[in-house]
Amino acid sequence: MNSPGRILIVDDQAHVLEALRLLLKGEGFFIEPANSPNGAVAALESGDFDVVLMDLNYTRDTTSGQEGLDLLSRIQAIDPALAVVVMTAWSTVDLAVEAMRRGARDFVQKPWENARLLSILRTQLELSTALKRGQHLEAVLRSDGGPQLIAESAAMQPVLELIARVGPSDANVLITGEPGSGKEVVARKLHAVSVRPGRPMVTVNAGGLAEGVFESELFGHVRGAFTDAKADRVGRFELADGGTLFLDEIANVPMNLQSKLLRVLEIGEMERVGSSKTKKVDVRVISATNARLGEEVTAGRFREDLLFRLNTIEIHLPPLRERRADIGTLAAHFLKTHAQRYRKQLQGFDQAAMQALLDNPWQGNVRELNHVVERAVLMAQDSQIRPADLALRASGATSAKLDEMSLEDVEAFLIKKALAKHDGNVSHAANALGLSRSALYRRLQRYGL
Repeated sequence: MNSPGRILIVDDQAHVLEALRLLLKGEGFFIEPANSPNGAVAALESGDFDVVLMDLNYTRDTTSGQEGLDLLSRIQAIDPALAVVVMTAWSTVDLAVEAMRRGARDFVQKPWENARLLSILRTQLELSTALKRGQHLEAVLRSDGGPQLIAESAAMQPVLELIARVGPSDANVLITGEPGSGKEVVARKLHAVSVRPGRPMVTVNAGGLAEGVFESELFGHVRGAFTDAKADRVGRFELADGGTLFLDEIANVPMNLQSKLLRVLEIGEMERVGSSKTKKVDVRVISATNARLGEEVTAGRFREDLLFRLNTIEIHLPPLRERRADIGTLAAHFLKTHAQRYRKQLQGFDQAAMQALLDNPWQGNVRELNHVVERAVLMAQDSQIRPADLALRASGATSAKLDEMSLEDVEAFLIKKALAKHDGNVSHAANALGLSRSALYRRLQRYGL
């Protein structure tokens, strides 16, 4: 048992309360006694308990158990999820069945056997702890606060289940998926349901960092470590100490720095650039990539041992085209957000506009959808978003239409076409376009792809 449980004991016999108090206190439980149904209700209204252990018979009616059954119903009205174990010296099968029907979790006959009673209480404590944890996770996953994770489609249910299962652990998680599919939102949800939610979550976009500053960004540096090092600088690992470090586009970490990253993951130690002083850091690492890291390992661009450390658990995000049931809800969410931001009164999408959203291929995934809805909010002149406001172009646009586009539209179109051709692989798309990975990432951010 990780922590002692709080148990409310309800019985009108002082010697029974004392015997239970001595037994349970000796086992590490926190105990609060109550000698009447009214006393039990008062205790429940003023404090939190994990389990109630209560008699069914009291001074008003010592044989039928009705007073105890009434108390059981009152407890259920206060907290339907609270575990209740009932006990009576006048036990019958019918009374036990009635108590269980009204919500009791288990039944003990007086005089009790210590081993059986302790086993029942420990089991109910574990179940109560798991239930409370599950309710907390569900509240966080479905909450409106923080980053919104809209996931009503069947394709996203395994993602939600993995977040709930591994979020509370300190296991390193690798999130994979196409650009714009929502990897950072999932990372923030993992942090929110972890044991570190009150500590910082620090983000590093490895795809947007030049190799020359990468080491300094991650580990910091001391004054004089290199020409521009005018003062000491704290790196992202130190900033995230006690919390979570999110390494986005992890495939972009230079090969010569991967060994240093591996060392931090293995033993929690690092040095700032230019310093020989070792620092200890306690950081949970969540990483993300759209690259196929297995292929990167085979090509010699990524260390296999580092991959093993990063993907203790892998969460794969499906592209938006595979979760079309979420498009309408996502679009409505983005519409509300941007309408508030730009102070516009909009009532939603007309039928044709919504159909256009559902039919679009969304090569840029959720990020592209967000970008399209934001632009539509700015362009809308009516109370509803119309198809023209969306400015969606067919994925099969011909070269004859290119001369009608702006330079930015043409570039965005070619990037989407390259991504589609290479199944969302940014490295291959960048090569096809004659761009570096970091240059393509900057354009993806610029165009909301």
